[in-house]
Amino acid sequence: MDKVLVFGHKNPDTDSVCGAISLSYLKNMMGMNTEPRILSPINKETEFVLNKFKFKTPNYLNDVKVQIRDVNYHKNYIINEKKTILAAYNLLNKNGITGIPLVDDTKHFKGYISLKEIAQNMILNENLEVNTSFDNLVDTLDATEYVKFDEVIEGFAHAATFDDNTFLNSSRMDEKTILIVGDRRYLIEEAIKRHVKMIILVKNTTLTSKELKLANENQINIIITPKSSFKIARVLCLSNPISSIKRGESAITFNSQDYLTDFDEITSKLKHTNYPIINNKNVCLGMLRTMDAHEVNKKKVILVDHNMRGQSVDGLEEAEILEIVDHHNLGDINTSTPVNFRCMKVGSVCTVIYYMYKENGIKIPLQIAGLMVSGIISDTLMLKSPTTTEIDKLVATDLAKISKVDLKKYGLELLESGVSIDGMDESDIIYKDYKTYKVGDDNISISQVFTTDYNQYKNMIPSLIDKLNAISLNNNYKASLLFITNFLTNNSNVLFSDNAKNIVEMAYGLENIEQGVLLKNIVSRKKQMVPNIIDVLDHV
Repeated sequence: MDKVLVFGHKNPDTDSVCGAISLSYLKNMMGMNTEPRILSPINKETEFVLNKFKFKTPNYLNDVKVQIRDVNYHKNYIINEKKTILAAYNLLNKNGITGIPLVDDTKHFKGYISLKEIAQNMILNENLEVNTSFDNLVDTLDATEYVKFDEVIEGFAHAATFDDNTFLNSSRMDEKTILIVGDRRYLIEEAIKRHVKMIILVKNTTLTSKELKLANENQINIIITPKSSFKIARVLCLSNPISSIKRGESAITFNSQDYLTDFDEITSKLKHTNYPIINNKNVCLGMLRTMDAHEVNKKKVILVDHNMRGQSVDGLEEAEILEIVDHHNLGDINTSTPVNFRCMKVGSVCTVIYYMYKENGIKIPLQIAGLMVSGIISDTLMLKSPTTTEIDKLVATDLAKISKVDLKKYGLELLESGVSIDGMDESDIIYKDYKTYKVGDDNISISQVFTTDYNQYKNMIPSLIDKLNAISLNNNYKASLLFITNFLTNNSNVLFSDNAKNIVEMAYGLENIEQGVLLKNIVSRKKQMVPNIIDVLDHV
């Protein structure tokens, strides 16, 4: 069963991460094979939660683009370079392919051989030079009997086509000679005396006991084959290893982790038919034919706490979305096939997931309940955010009982765990909880951080504004904003890029505002920040 990846949005918050882990557990209990992931490092608050309930941080997910390993390429379409040329030809012919990767004994990639190169070798090879293993010769010649003294046979083949005297006078007979001969006793005996490398006896010619004794004494390699001299001469050079063939240009390989889009781009220029696939250790895994590159197994994903493409993983358009579980406004994600979409008007995605457990009759374990109540506390600011519903309160109370935590005491501990900015620079703060939104043809970014004391940010205000200006300029955003929210007072101070001053004024009915203006009772990005800003942009 393919593994399904479950993840929240980029720059994940506690609700997003806890929701992904909790939903993944639920799906696994229902028989799926899922794994929670994160799209970027978690914040201090989420780290506090995971440590408290003894969960490891989910693995990072860079993208879900289709990789070559997701393609149905021909796995194990390889051949050892020591195998015979004939074996390679037979393999190509059997599988209807025009080439195949060569590997060594450890399957490390050594090159590529094509049918064209094999044909050229067969046609242009004018001599009968042999440099191969004894076993290769046995296989190629369909030997019925043999006498073996050497593992490797190296020499030049000569067929005894003339009479004995003419052949002996015109042919070289020494330790480099491979004699192809039939029932010609004098010639066989003379070859043994001259210590030829090998005697190949055609049409199942056998040795006399005297010849066999003499051959053993002189350690002469013998092969007996049913083939005729003519057929032996035709196939003998095919007993040489594939590595002996002079090949053309170096083979172009692809790593199994390479993106299919890159493969398509490169191969469209090269125009080759087959490409060896290797791994990071140069082990050859098989071969991909360009005609098969469309047969892909897309990565399967479930989205949690978001349904906007800009907030999701890179390459989402190349993945198969199975399900979306969210509590935000509808975004811009499109799917080619119907998917399960669960969205509720509540303050936390963990509230939605709680009901999914109940509906499927799955008991919520103590640790999972701890994650889920943490997600609700975080996203509703301890049930004080305007997004909080009565449903959230009921669910949080039940999850607190299951996880055995004091809702108020633990809630304060959780929120305070994430407010420290010690060791953080401007980028860390802005990107801690950073989201982008598309409004018509425009884009904006809205970041939010929480605190119990706005004064700790005051020394950084000029540099934070510079960073917001840079983000807006470099990305051509209509506005970039940072809301610094005090969850004890339920107020927010807002910093903004220079191009966003009028937008903030119109969104909150203010005039002549300065950086860091206090917005009373404004704490919810989903309900009080994003809608107000979008409404202004929709009407300007």
